[in-house]
Amino acid sequence: MSVLKKLASETASYGISTILGRVLNFLLVPIHTGAFGPKESNLNVELYSYAAILSILYSFGMETTFFRFAPQNKERYYNIIQTAVIAVSLCFSVSMIVFATPIMNFLDEPGKEKVLIWLAIIMFIDGITYIPFARLRLEKSTSRFVKAKIVNILVNIGLNIFFLAFLKRISDGDFLPSLLPLAKAIYNPEIGIGYIFLANLIANLTYFLFLLPEFEKFKFQFDKEELKKLWEYGYPIMLMVLMSSINLMFDRVFLKKLLPDNFYEHLTKKEVLGIYGNAYKLSVFMSLATQAFRYAAEPFFLSKNDDKNSPETLALVTKWFFMTCLFIWLGVSLNLDWLKILFLRQKVYWQGISIVPIILLANLFLGVYYNISVWFKLNNKTYYGTLTTAIGLVVTIVLNIILIPQIGFMGSAIAFMISSFTMMAVCYLLGQKHYPVPYDVQSIMGYIISAGLLIYCVMKIEFHNLWLSIPYHLVLLLLYTAGVVIVERKTIIPLKIRDKYKILR
Repeated sequence: MSVLKKLASETASYGISTILGRVLNFLLVPIHTGAFGPKESNLNVELYSYAAILSILYSFGMETTFFRFAPQNKERYYNIIQTAVIAVSLCFSVSMIVFATPIMNFLDEPGKEKVLIWLAIIMFIDGITYIPFARLRLEKSTSRFVKAKIVNILVNIGLNIFFLAFLKRISDGDFLPSLLPLAKAIYNPEIGIGYIFLANLIANLTYFLFLLPEFEKFKFQFDKEELKKLWEYGYPIMLMVLMSSINLMFDRVFLKKLLPDNFYEHLTKKEVLGIYGNAYKLSVFMSLATQAFRYAAEPFFLSKNDDKNSPETLALVTKWFFMTCLFIWLGVSLNLDWLKILFLRQKVYWQGISIVPIILLANLFLGVYYNISVWFKLNNKTYYGTLTTAIGLVVTIVLNIILIPQIGFMGSAIAFMISSFTMMAVCYLLGQKHYPVPYDVQSIMGYIISAGLLIYCVMKIEFHNLWLSIPYHLVLLLLYTAGVVIVERKTIIPLKIRDKYKILR
């Protein structure tokens, strides 16, 4: 259990910035959905979807590669890898800026080149800070890591509130008429959704306040032979993460391209994409846990490559990671009736609420996949990760093509869920052959089925009164929790306490 405590402590440290930060950013959803309708928010959803995919090319697997090779000679590998990442990031961002006009014309957003230019700069800053942040993680400098992330988030949120909840609303005449001339002088309605990108850009500049020591330590160093070795290790990881990112984000592209005209009455394709993208954000709570855990788990397990107890440790960690995600799935799914009111400010967005439990389950499967995929990194068999992710990507593409014309954005959600489960299952089967781990598969599947049935039954019962709905769902969640405690009493409740108080013996 000491290993669990150590890993939980490190996860919690990164969670301060990751989870708290994502939650705070999630609080921008009601600001964005209140300020812009689905048609306008479409651009935000689409560009950030492409950005998530491109960001993988900016780092091209070098974060994991740095963790793998840095223990041999930290300074040398830091310089070589950071040199390569800076060069690649510069090439991609300059290309985006140069070809901004044809790119925006292709996306059917002519005249919005400024937004793409801002995004290119955002991605360049993200790119050149990947390895410095990885160095902080390797050196356990969690304090500076957390401070940098939190300041970035607070600045981003503050600017979003200033631009959209303050200046825009004053400019629209909603309140404070005395400040109307000032607001109109500062706020430009033509930028519109672009203020989200501008706020992000300004916030990203704050990274340099905290990463200055890492940039001062850096020296440009190019070593062709060494870089070739690093690339051979890193490119399968890059392909795996790239395909995984496409798997996660390309449903937006498929939805916009494959949805038949007038599939949803009175909604354009852009509006449907805006609804889907913002409803999708309610699944953020699951991705929070996954991301925070990965920040701590990857360097943790890779540093314990020679530990003979690693399989048992991985099985134990996977079980409790899954249990955490299970209760996130239940907690969010059972409370969608009031979460949609709180975060999706315009009722038009509520049409997409049915996808949330499915997207949450997909992210649960994906989180377990990320967790158990550590076996091929430990064995230097990263090509298995590429193979697994490729299979998931094929499943995503095929199912999106089949399902979107039939059931709309629900097809995208189901395709994502099936793809994530497929990747998890394939990774598990391959792992048991090359790196056997004693996972508690039987109880995990039992919990998934029982929780899924509970969510399905609850969603069939509609409450029009939140004062009845909230306590009803809370009681169900508590009853399910009590059931889990009874089943898992031997591992949840320490033996001394069970013997002393005769608890569930």
